[in-house]
Amino acid sequence: MDEPHLYHRISAAIRQEILDGRLHPGDRLPPLRDMTRRWNCTLGTVQHAYRDLAESGLAVSRPGKGTFVAGGAPLEKAAPLRRAGLVHRAEAFLLEALTAGHSTDEIEQAVRMALDRWRVVQPNPLEAAPENTIRFSGSHDPAVSWLAEHFSKVEAGGKLIPQFGGSLSGLIALAEGKADIAGSHLWDEPSDSYNAPFVRRLLPGQRAALVHLAYRRLGLILPAGNPRNIRQLADLTLPGNHFINRQPGSGTRVWLDAALRKVDVDSSKVAGYQNEVLSHSEVARAVAEGSADCGFGLETSALAYKLDFVFLTREEYHLVIPSHQLERPVVNALIHWLADPAVKSAIAALGGYDTARSGSLEMIEP
Repeated sequence: MDEPHLYHRISAAIRQEILDGRLHPGDRLPPLRDMTRRWNCTLGTVQHAYRDLAESGLAVSRPGKGTFVAGGAPLEKAAPLRRAGLVHRAEAFLLEALTAGHSTDEIEQAVRMALDRWRVVQPNPLEAAPENTIRFSGSHDPAVSWLAEHFSKVEAGGKLIPQFGGSLSGLIALAEGKADIAGSHLWDEPSDSYNAPFVRRLLPGQRAALVHLAYRRLGLILPAGNPRNIRQLADLTLPGNHFINRQPGSGTRVWLDAALRKVDVDSSKVAGYQNEVLSHSEVARAVAEGSADCGFGLETSALAYKLDFVFLTREEYHLVIPSHQLERPVVNALIHWLADPAVKSAIAALGGYDTARSGSLEMIEP
């Protein structure tokens, strides 16, 4: 990551902890070296982030003792000025991108993908959510990002807060009470079905709803023009081909591991198979930047980077919702909104989605 921009993310994360009440006036911020390990960055980057917090009145440095949250942090009083400053920086970026020849649609898509990456690496989701907030944990999906961006516009005060990881980690977060809904596309090979067998195993004794988000097209993501002429899974072992993979526990990885076994391809013979990233966007980005020759992921991510795509399978992505969450008006509002034809059209327009059944619900009994 470009470190001159990373300090913004570090200071923003600490600001959010102060706003959420996880850090209080007088609390000491983590030592600099702890933060360099946590964020995989230089000492100077963390110092820049702490200086940024101090300049906005949120932190104070005490020589030889560390940096502390300032008393009476002036966030509310400074909110209009902070918002104006943020808009100014956004306009500067927008002007730079437009001058470089990018369209407004391309810029919006790029910002969405950057936010996706942030949602992968951000701190753990809230332990407890306000009444109108829905905590999402689970598999990365651009459509979920779109829902999160637009839900508050149709549901007054409603928020969908996503944290992306993998399908399995999302269901575990649900079981541990650290999420309200999960996003999953785990394929069960024996039953040739998605999600229900895993929900029964990970949420034993609980009723849960599977709300259909969309069918998604999965396949090989390749450089434009497919210079290595990769057409099928068996081609992944060709000499000189370097692969980029998703992490274990993701629904994408579950399907790919099983598919390679089915066609008798030894994954240890696929160069780069152990190189793992946490989202479809990162897979496409690696291929676009040339650090990988091939990946496996969503067609919508390939389209976003204008890459080639070889279709291999269609999968079903569900929102997994425990039955007690269905009693919350904000959760029901999300489900009903998902079934709206305008929402279906917007998701389909991202590319690689079939939204005919979006918003349909199936109950899973214990």
